Amino acid sequence: MHLTPSPLTMAPRDALGCTASTLVHDDELDAGGVRVYRKAVTTTQLGPVETAPSDRGLLLGISLAPGHRRRILHARHASTHDFGCGAIYLRDFGERYRADMKTGFDFLLVEFPQAVLRQATERPLAPGALLAASPVGAHDTVLHHLALALLPALGRPQPGCGLFIEQVTAAMAAQLLLRAGAAQPAGTRPRRRLSPRQEARAKEMLAMRVDGDQSAQAVAEACGLSRSYFIEAFRETTGQTPYQWVQAQRLARAQALLAQPGLSLAAIALACGFADQSHFTRVFTRHMGMPPGTWRRGAGH
Repeated sequence: MHLTPSPLTMAPRDALGCTASTLVHDDELDAGGVRVYRKAVTTTQLGPVETAPSDRGLLLGISLAPGHRRRILHARHASTHDFGCGAIYLRDFGERYRADMKTGFDFLLVEFPQAVLRQATERPLAPGALLAASPVGAHDTVLHHLALALLPALGRPQPGCGLFIEQVTAAMAAQLLLRAGAAQPAGTRPRRRLSPRQEARAKEMLAMRVDGDQSAQAVAEACGLSRSYFIEAFRETTGQTPYQWVQAQRLARAQALLAQPGLSLAAIALACGFADQSHFTRVFTRHMGMPPGTWRRGAGH
């Protein structure tokens, strides 16, 4: 079998083995130790992909466009795979990965450290079970929709988006575990709830960073819980996800500040942790049904 020369010796590669100069989308964010990427190339910028073995965990890829084909080079054979929109693949960073890209691609990718997956599982997981349950090119509607939900935050990060990304990637990990039979569907297991002490501690920590970006992982550790358990238990206990709760606190603070006529909308946006006045206006309008300036005038201020 003829193999192309090792791309690791041909051109600079990024963390996922792509030739950085060929990428038309090259976005990356870290949220609580889970890294999220968007990588895309056109049909005129194709190149091989290769990564050396490491202990980085697992990589989930979700195709955002149809028509991608790649040839994966294994130790003793090669296999060709076609990806439709919403098709997935899962690979272990512990093994060398080599693939020749036959067409352009657009993928959202999530790098899960092994520790994150171990925390999320509810029962012992046989080696390779996750990989076997998610064959290359399989379609997963849930993972596809979750990937689409991440795109705005990845393309234009805003203050507070880390908490949202942690929630979505936790849901992705849960879906992978569900595919492998290592987790129960949410509606079939006992309800998870925070104790009064855990709830108070979580709200205290989240409120301290309403104008910044608190980590769900940090709050979960303070409550003695895994991140996935904490996120679900917080929602069961309060009726809101941690991100929704923080957003509600920001909006409540904004309403209080709007009652002070001397403060500009730009100053209120900054004080409440929004990226700028435009971001504040979009979020406020979506939740309150009117722009903040209109709300202020209607409140008599």
